[in-house]
Amino acid sequence: MSELGKHVVYQVYPKSFQDSNGDGIGDLPGIIQRLPYLAKLGVTMIWLNPVFPSPQNDNGYDISDYTAIDPLFGTMTDFENLVKEAKTYHMGIMLDMVFNHTSTDHTWFQKALAGDQKYQDYYYLRPYRDDGHEPTNWVSKFGGSAWAKFGDTNLAYLHLYDPTQADLNWHNPAVRQELYDVLNFWLAKGVRGFRFDVINVIGKSEVLVDDETDNGGKFLYTDTPIVQDYIQEMNAATFGKYPDVITVGELSSTTVQNTAAYTNPDNKALSMGFNFHHLKVDYDHGNKWTKVPYDFESLRHIWHEWSQGLMENHGWPAWFWNNHDQPRAINRFIKTPKYYRVGAKMLAMLVHLNRGTPYVYMGEEIGMIDPTYHKIETYVDVESKNAYHMLLEQGLTKQQAFEIVQTKSRDNSRVPMQWCNEAYAGFSTHEPWLQNANYEQINVAQDEKSADSLYVFYQDLIRLRQENEVIADGDYTPKYEKSEEIIAFERQLAGKHILVVTHFGETPVSISISDEIVKNGQVLVTNYPAQPVSGKMLLKPYESFAIAY
Repeated sequence: MSELGKHVVYQVYPKSFQDSNGDGIGDLPGIIQRLPYLAKLGVTMIWLNPVFPSPQNDNGYDISDYTAIDPLFGTMTDFENLVKEAKTYHMGIMLDMVFNHTSTDHTWFQKALAGDQKYQDYYYLRPYRDDGHEPTNWVSKFGGSAWAKFGDTNLAYLHLYDPTQADLNWHNPAVRQELYDVLNFWLAKGVRGFRFDVINVIGKSEVLVDDETDNGGKFLYTDTPIVQDYIQEMNAATFGKYPDVITVGELSSTTVQNTAAYTNPDNKALSMGFNFHHLKVDYDHGNKWTKVPYDFESLRHIWHEWSQGLMENHGWPAWFWNNHDQPRAINRFIKTPKYYRVGAKMLAMLVHLNRGTPYVYMGEEIGMIDPTYHKIETYVDVESKNAYHMLLEQGLTKQQAFEIVQTKSRDNSRVPMQWCNEAYAGFSTHEPWLQNANYEQINVAQDEKSADSLYVFYQDLIRLRQENEVIADGDYTPKYEKSEEIIAFERQLAGKHILVVTHFGETPVSISISDEIVKNGQVLVTNYPAQPVSGKMLLKPYESFAIAY
């Protein structure tokens, strides 16, 4: 059984997991405090969102020092203790590396501003045009021009994201060496995983030109061939020397073919890649700030296309429903609240029984849902507040704009972890940085005592992956592609098979089961009391099962 196939990664948003010092903000000692909980869940790796010094203009993805710990979260000693303690529970620590850009507060950028030509070549600095326009017509992913004025010069610097996030010039070998030194620094401290933020946009050309396609430059800098060269060089210089290190690339607007190329083990680049296509199926014409039902047929098509396509091209996916930028999946994909728990199990089965590495986002394993805030002032996320005002400018009423923010805000997933029904949900003794939500009804203490525990269900799924080679390493074949509201697939390895069927609907649906499965099948896991395997099976709302044969 492959080591990669057995991994299950748990994502911690450090600001919201556990506060140990009573300031209302989660920290590294708080994570140490909760290691037994994560070990009992069975995960093998803990991914931390950035814990480096940062002005926090983009929630820590604007890094001002790659080799230090932000005092907000603790000390370097706290981090070293976390690595050491996690190892005693057979878990590794995965760090979030933001290598496309630095904060404009970073020493490199500040030296560049002061006129140091060495560091000016660390960034994309280009002169304004004769008519005063920006060097190119590229658009920032956060809106507006992707260029900002560089000090009091006639130069502009490139920022694909916030103006405080200056893009690094990967063409400069000195920049690449600096970043490799960063990775080796953390590897020496025992880090055994890296998640690379928007890594597939580092391949800008040395000569930057206007985008003639009205796409803001996106296809001029995304998944360019040189990205693979850079990642392979980084692999050879750093984590590739450690057989127990795993890596995952966040791949913006990518394709199956490019993801496979980055993650094919023969290419010695990344272990796996994230894509986000399946989480855009509730965007109206690609626009996030809309409120429409999700498109099931689109979801099913994407699920099969990526699962089968990566298998056929020897790539490895990282599967997830929730993360720090996404609303809670239960609210998005389960229509009626009375089905939230059975629906949560259905969603978990689809990820954990699939080919690839499953990711669990904190609170998912107890069924956390979006908060019910009643006014825009309760939200902290700057993107949500900007979107609210944008929607008002587009002519929506305050109520309409607020309802869209409620469904799409990044704060939905950043609500502090709900440990118990006591004050501040057991997260802190102080009012948290982001308001607690429905913790009286949904919390760890209550779930662990429940006869219908989601936490125990996740334990069972994780244990299955680590014990069953078909789940860890088997092939993927789509099934029941014409059945209404069904996403199903078969995993197979060395003559062993597992049929996984998940029902996304609330109207019962019937499917036919082959004689071979009826004769030899054994139910491995189900989210309802197991029904006998028969030639015709009527699936209840969100009913899902896996049958080994």
